[in-house]
Amino acid sequence: MPRKLKTYQTSLGFYDQAIAAPSMKAALQAWGASSNLFHQGAAKETDDPDIVAATMAKPGVVLRRPVGSDGPFTESAELPTDLGEGEGKSERKPKRKPNSKSTKRPAKTARKPPRKIDDQAARKAAIAFEKEERRREAERRKEEAARARERARRDKAVATAQAALDRARREHEARTEEIEAERAALDARAEAEQGRWDKQRMKLEQALRRARE
Repeated sequence: MPRKLKTYQTSLGFYDQAIAAPSMKAALQAWGASSNLFHQGAAKETDDPDIVAATMAKPGVVLRRPVGSDGPFTESAELPTDLGEGEGKSERKPKRKPNSKSTKRPAKTARKPPRKIDDQAARKAAIAFEKEERRREAERRKEEAARARERARRDKAVATAQAALDRARREHEARTEEIEAERAALDARAEAEQGRWDKQRMKLEQALRRARE
């Protein structure tokens, strides 16, 4: 039997978020929360009839509305329209008419009683939630497979580039060794030539001195 769904609500960033889920853990996973928002007091179960009806109509789907508003929850909510205007509004006070009596505050509207959901609708919502969970899980697996393919492609490219660098380095070292060997041979030839020339020069200089005497 599918587990009975409950409606959970939180505020993340610019949005209030709500979802119909079988547990707090499932709600946190759907919200992508990295910590337990319920223990922190940032999330709660709600029995607001409008929110419950909206989430039960799309179980497992995260619904949103601009943070701090009392509008309906939908799949695609617009950003709050009063961002950055709070300071200016707080400085402006409404003008009071002279000799006017103080206005009474409007009476608080009675809270709507929670809307009951029959067993058939609850089972239908729970089945829809599990279907949405399977869809999200399939999407996660698809994304993980795509990331794995990208990692494999990147690793292959890195391995190819590293192999080319290592091959070029070995070729450079081999050529350097050849050049060093040729340089050593040239040095030896130059040293031998210098020794031969020194002997020849000494003999010729001696012969030149004897000719001058």
